[in-house]
Amino acid sequence: MVLHLCKDMQAYFTGGPMGNPPWKHLDLSGLTPLQRAVLEAVKRVPRGATRSYAQIAAQVGYPRACRFVGSALARNPFPILIPCHRIVRADGSPGGFHGGTDLKKRMLLLEKRQVVRLGR
Repeated sequence: MVLHLCKDMQAYFTGGPMGNPPWKHLDLSGLTPLQRAVLEAVKRVPRGATRSYAQIAAQVGYPRACRFVGSALARNPFPILIPCHRIVRADGSPGGFHGGTDLKKRMLLLEKRQVVRLGR
């Protein structure tokens, strides 16, 4: 599993395709069912795309729970695999990120460039 994750991280930063992460081996047991639902929704956001906190809140059935989505993302134990950096404010501004907003912006820009370069 560690080798698989290392290859995925290399692929992420070089724009290559990531394999299917070993979801069943990722321990999310410290999270509530609703926090896990938020992370499940977030892991389906494709590279190069973003969703708003409100969109994720609506997707998990709580359209007014934007702040809850943010707090669930702050507890994400597997950034990149569960791409919490792809969740932004409704106005398109980055919002919070435990790595800092500058890193979040750089990651989003990297992904957008990769998608354009690869024609996805």
